[in-house]
Amino acid sequence: MAYKPIGDYGLIGDMHSCALVGLDGSIDWACFPRFDSPSVFAAILDDEKGGRFRIAPTQAYEVSQRYLPDTNILSTVFQTSSGELELVDFMPLGPDGDPLASPHEIHRLVRCTRGEVEASCLFQPRFDYAADVPRLEAHAHGVIARGQGETGVLSADQSFLVEGGAAVARFTLTQGQEAAFVYAHGRASPPSVATFSSQSRVLEAQRYWVSLAEGIDYEGPWRDQVIRSVLVLHLLTYQPSGAMVAAATTSLPEAIGGQRNWDYRYCWVRDAVFVLGILFRLGDNDEAQRFYGWLLDASTATDRSVHVLYGIAPESDLTERELEHLEGYKGSRPVRIGNGAAEQFQLDVYGELIMSVDTWHRYGGDIDAKTWDLVQGFAERVVKNWQSPDRGIWEIRGPEGHFVFSKVMSWVALYRAASLARHLGLGNELDVSRWEQTAEQIKQEVMQRGWSEEKQSFVQRYGSDDLDASNLLIGYLGFLLPEDPRIRSTVQATWQELGEGTLMRRYESSAIGDGLQGEEGAFTICSFWLIGALLACGRVQEAHTMFEEMLGYSNHLGLFAEMIDPVTKEMLGNFPQAFSHVGLLHTARNLAAALRGESPKTEV
Repeated sequence: MAYKPIGDYGLIGDMHSCALVGLDGSIDWACFPRFDSPSVFAAILDDEKGGRFRIAPTQAYEVSQRYLPDTNILSTVFQTSSGELELVDFMPLGPDGDPLASPHEIHRLVRCTRGEVEASCLFQPRFDYAADVPRLEAHAHGVIARGQGETGVLSADQSFLVEGGAAVARFTLTQGQEAAFVYAHGRASPPSVATFSSQSRVLEAQRYWVSLAEGIDYEGPWRDQVIRSVLVLHLLTYQPSGAMVAAATTSLPEAIGGQRNWDYRYCWVRDAVFVLGILFRLGDNDEAQRFYGWLLDASTATDRSVHVLYGIAPESDLTERELEHLEGYKGSRPVRIGNGAAEQFQLDVYGELIMSVDTWHRYGGDIDAKTWDLVQGFAERVVKNWQSPDRGIWEIRGPEGHFVFSKVMSWVALYRAASLARHLGLGNELDVSRWEQTAEQIKQEVMQRGWSEEKQSFVQRYGSDDLDASNLLIGYLGFLLPEDPRIRSTVQATWQELGEGTLMRRYESSAIGDGLQGEEGAFTICSFWLIGALLACGRVQEAHTMFEEMLGYSNHLGLFAEMIDPVTKEMLGNFPQAFSHVGLLHTARNLAAALRGESPKTEV
């Protein structure tokens, strides 16, 4: 088997973990029992060693794939010369549809809808990122996989032949016949597949997802894409804590054969304000409250010394290391787990956290004494550290610098903290005045040192004329109004320098010395930022045309990766990417309002 395009996958999950299902019926990525657990199937990172779980016809076929309407239940239909086979994949929720519990199972339901089809099931688990090849044993009810301290079972009514570290079953279904296959992680022996009640569990899951979709408050075109994006965000949420992982995967490359391969199965503070804002605006209040609670708990745990990213639970291990035994997607080494950016210093996180508290307050949330204590602590850290160099929003692995977006977000932190204090009657007057004075000092410095007369644009960092797509957000943050000539010229200059049509790079990686070799693709959310910036500047028709184009860069299921190759237009980077879908949601909502004749939105 060969590596499939990143876009050839669908995502299923239970809000504890998830799995990627290919158009060929192969599960090539799944971690149990959590998103950040070691993988059980990882063929996407090593086609030969990684392990997979595939169900497909044995003869040639044509294939189509879709989600059941308004759900995260995936249907793959195989058309062969002799008949048609439908494969339905899902991960059940806890008892009575409880998303806080999970049985850690993958259910695969196969049904012949026409004629007669011979199919095969290949079960090839590889525990601990394929470092542990389990011993497989055929059983009356399926297959047992025994690893070094880890077990899993496949329950099915088919007979399996175990050979060469894999279990294979061949079976034939005629029209109307069905078969079920259930992988249950952590079990020691496979029960009869009937005991899993797959048919009732799929209906239970369907009811849950449809109910969630019905509760989304959105009026406008692109409703299918909006609902799909919301459902993706829920699939990437770890329900026990409320954290949302940046993506389902690790180490899918930002350029084929390159070394920009990172583990995104953690939660970035950078993303928080964007996530929180759109959840509230779409009426997804329960999830917004859970995410906000996790954000405050995580920030409190590190005693105001805010980290760039956090694990999904207190026991998460973010130590970065390389898995040298895996070749990486299409030979893209290294394969990394953990993420060293967790230890970086980034000034922007304080602004994003205080913006999140402000967003919480604007949507009716109370600011209690504990939360206000955090806000004050964050503001004081900004006052103390805003003149220090940092790694910037993009987690540069090269030398630290004075990044313009970091300084702007430092201004945001103090401006929003002071505004909250004055509005709520909180804080010491001397402290609040000092925050306001420091905010003005930051603004004056950015206007002097962060602006290029030659390029008529805000630049990436002091002392450089390189541009950065993060500056497209400045008009959204209150630092300057969107109609300010400096915002308009920054948008145009950044688009001209970093854009290839609608696609946008984050920065010129070859020019700035970011500590890594090779190029990267266009960053998906930066295109949505560009569209939003054009919209805020009143260029509604341009924004509309570009948004429609961007929708075409999703895969056949409406899923977006982290990046897009500007030349081939294929997906790059981890997949699916929460930040990309958050960008779609904000842009769809703001654009829909503009097309109704309302004033352009400047909300992130």
